[in-house]
Amino acid sequence: MSLASDIMNIALWIAFGAVALAQIMAMIRLVIGPGVVDRILALDTMAINAIGLVVLLGIAQGTAIYFEVTLIIAMLGFVSTVAYARFVLRGDIIE
Repeated sequence: MSLASDIMNIALWIAFGAVALAQIMAMIRLVIGPGVVDRILALDTMAINAIGLVVLLGIAQGTAIYFEVTLIIAMLGFVSTVAYARFVLRGDIIE
């Protein structure tokens, strides 16, 4: 293995650790969150962290299929955040 490959593997492991730590911290904010707004932001942050983890997994395995999965997760995360925020503000999602 070359030096560039070793550095890439180390960078991937550090990135996995950082994003996993961010995901755990967002889960803690989701549970502890003093307000509803904090919980909504924690859910949105968790969706973004999930996207990051899937992208890192795709880079580590060298396949492109994971990037299509991230698009689906991004769309679902956006729609769920908007729906939850509308529910909190108005009491219903669909008028």
